[in-house]
Amino acid sequence: MTPERARLAAALRELRAAIGLSMADLAGKTAFSKSSWERYLNGKTLPPRQAVAELCRLAGEPDGRCLALWEIAEAEWSGRGSQAARAKPPVRAPAPAEPGDPPPEAPAEPPVQARPGHRGGVLVAVLASVCAVAVGAVTVALLLLPGRGHDPRPPSAPESSGGPRCRGATCEGRDPMEMYCAASPDTPATRHTRSGAWLEVRYSKACGTSWARMWGTRIGDRLRVTAGGRVRGAEVENGVDTDSFVYTPMTVTPAGTVLRVCFDPAKGAGVECFRSVSR
Repeated sequence: MTPERARLAAALRELRAAIGLSMADLAGKTAFSKSSWERYLNGKTLPPRQAVAELCRLAGEPDGRCLALWEIAEAEWSGRGSQAARAKPPVRAPAPAEPGDPPPEAPAEPPVQARPGHRGGVLVAVLASVCAVAVGAVTVALLLLPGRGHDPRPPSAPESSGGPRCRGATCEGRDPMEMYCAASPDTPATRHTRSGAWLEVRYSKACGTSWARMWGTRIGDRLRVTAGGRVRGAEVENGVDTDSFVYTPMTVTPAGTVLRVCFDPAKGAGVECFRSVSR
């Protein structure tokens, strides 16, 4: 379990303890099963954003802090945090001093600079914003925030230092996580399927693209997005996928584009389709 996921799980356990609900109670009052809540609260699985929001609602608590922790954990799970960390240049060891030379003076502490996309910057940005909300000092939070603001929601994982890696047609068929288009998307539509899976349509204004994702799925479930004759799909292939979000590749969708989203479960209920409009 990563430290990011452990922090999120601890915060969720505090909320559950505060309201005194059992796992069965949580399953009865939310869209997620008892076994799912056991995994979420033990940190074995990254919970969907919806699950975090629902637990905050039940506890009567603002969801800003927990959603901020969720954004950090999702960034680490998706690889955005580790990719930024790997991009950091190696630190060179200082040359050894000649015998008899006095030890060099310690260099002055350099001023802290913003490093958008760096994992440490993500943590400082989110924690600063959360603290600012707690004390109402929004202005101070903006001054301390080291990354660029890019999402109207509570603090989320920042984009890479260069912003999205593609725009428009260059994003077609690409992975939204790898291209940094998933850092601050809108969610035009959410659906709960007859088989129990959850679906979301995601739209990135910065990249001009849409995609869909599913969770709470079974092996063999399929998701398909059609826009302007282009079809992008994804399938749940193994047990790891069933405990995670599974995304379709992106397709170009200028504002106002109509998308057709279809979910084909591996068993039972039949194909379910709905329409969504990028905005």
